[in-house]
Amino acid sequence: MSLRGLALAGVAAIVALSCKDENITGLGDSPSNVVFPTRDVSYAVHVQILFNQTCALGGCHDNGPHQSPLRLTEYGYAVLTIPGVVVAGKPDESTLVFRIEGRVGERMPPPPSNPLNQNQINGIRTWIAEGAKNN
Repeated sequence: MSLRGLALAGVAAIVALSCKDENITGLGDSPSNVVFPTRDVSYAVHVQILFNQTCALGGCHDNGPHQSPLRLTEYGYAVLTIPGVVVAGKPDESTLVFRIEGRVGERMPPPPSNPLNQNQINGIRTWIAEGAKNN
């Protein structure tokens, strides 16, 4: 396995340990009402709102104490803290995409929450492909 593969596997392992069902509070039946456009995705208007509603919850990827170093409460934490989670311009190299699509480790967000819908997954992919800007 290459060094890059090992790094991705390490990040996936860290994120896999981050959200346990017993830690999740406040999850509803719907992943979110955030609808992404097909282009010009805004971090502030789309991505962060989705994170706030589905990921940055108590015991998961918030700023409180938990197993994962990944915080999704603001741009700097989401994009800059852990290399490989978001690779600007490269959604197919971003661990975040692997996890929300369920391709590596446990799908995020984990049960009992519902997965992100296809529009939201495509929106995250588009935001990353457009450079993962803090816009």
